[in-house]
Amino acid sequence: MELSRKTLSTVPVSARPRIDAPAAGIVHLGLGAFHRAHQAVFTEDAMAAAGGGWGIVGVAPRSPQVVEAMRAQDGLFSVTTLGPGGRGTRVIGSSAGQLRAAAGPDAVVARIADPAIKIVTLTVTEKGYKLDAATGRLLLDDELRADLETGRPPQTVPGLLIRGLCARRRADAGPIALASCDNLPANGHRLRGLIETLAAATAIGDWVRESVTFPGSMVDRIVPATTPAFSAMAAEALGVRDRAAVCGEPYSAWVIEDDFPAGRPAWEQAGAVMTDDPRPYERLKLRTLNGVHSAIAYLGALAGHTTIDSALRMPGLRPVVREYIASDVAPSFAPPSGVDTVAYGEEVLTRFENPAIAYRTVQVATDGSQKLPQRVLQTIQDRRAAGAMPRWGALIVAAWMRFVQGVADDGQPLPLDDPLADRIRARLAAAPTTPEGVVDALLGLDTVFTPALADDVELRAVLVEWLTALQKHGVAATLAGVA
Repeated sequence: MELSRKTLSTVPVSARPRIDAPAAGIVHLGLGAFHRAHQAVFTEDAMAAAGGGWGIVGVAPRSPQVVEAMRAQDGLFSVTTLGPGGRGTRVIGSSAGQLRAAAGPDAVVARIADPAIKIVTLTVTEKGYKLDAATGRLLLDDELRADLETGRPPQTVPGLLIRGLCARRRADAGPIALASCDNLPANGHRLRGLIETLAAATAIGDWVRESVTFPGSMVDRIVPATTPAFSAMAAEALGVRDRAAVCGEPYSAWVIEDDFPAGRPAWEQAGAVMTDDPRPYERLKLRTLNGVHSAIAYLGALAGHTTIDSALRMPGLRPVVREYIASDVAPSFAPPSGVDTVAYGEEVLTRFENPAIAYRTVQVATDGSQKLPQRVLQTIQDRRAAGAMPRWGALIVAAWMRFVQGVADDGQPLPLDDPLADRIRARLAAAPTTPEGVVDALLGLDTVFTPALADDVELRAVLVEWLTALQKHGVAATLAGVA
């Protein structure tokens, strides 16, 4: 049997949803595994604790698989928590509908304009915002121009949002909050800048300033890609098959700027932190957890390790990332009050050690051109502005430069899954294969590296030094030499 409302009676009582089918109050763009294992869980727990019609209408931008699976299961799916000492599975019932934007963008626009919808949240990854990763400016490419300048149904996330807001204004549907839950620094501020730029072009700028808020947030939970083994675990626990099963680590956190003009779920009763300013938490997580995650992914994948926990056990890697946290990350920003960045980093490493998660290095390594500016390059830039040389951060960038060449230390191919893949390959093909040639070619990616970094002669020398060691000796020997 498959999971559905009809088969819930066969599921263990402790694993059943904590609420009945809720009325819709939220539209969420990005119906991926992270959202289902994070915001959907917090929102169900908030409704279980305090009530309210905050069901989530989930929108998959393109892929039909998760929409079809959830529709077949009446919106239900399970989350399996994987700890070092055991696991637990529960069914989540906070969904109030599923849409696929590519197949029906007008339906998404109509939902955003629906007066019942009070909040739109987003997990569309860094590339979904159409923002320059290095500068944060809007990338007005052909797709987005077509959404703004033609009558076609919108095909980009910004296009969906601005069309939805225009429709909401025409319908006089009331105020709304747009809340980014992606790994962007000052994500609420960046989303505001994106929407206000588009609103000015569509003559709704005044209404947006009066009726739309952009609360920022920090989200945190390690959610690996679902594998057949994880799905089998869910089926064993539930007694029914779940085609939309997801899994995650025990740790889960959400820090949210409390700025919701039309109301919100009682997320604080589900464990979220409501605050006036989430930015210190954002920087802590982006620079420490996400930066270290990328470091382990690139160095580990180059050395032939398939999972993060396996890579972290590689001799010399743990001392290197500890040095990165203490010497480069910790001095680069002010953490939240009462938080020690180095101690937080130790907690992160303990979480990454969890063998039950089996997070694949190449999965973390995807979209590096979009992730590096927020995760690593901002740390490097801030340390350079302070007169320091962040050598360990430079090692991470050099590892990315080695990774995008597409070959591991043992000669095995590495995938380049990146929105700039064609540009990266073209620049590498036109450059000398020497470390100097590779560094110069990739520093020329102006949507990744700011002019301050690209023109930094001393930083370039350190990058060449690290890349020379990685290309000549490989990751294992380079780390051993550092040790």
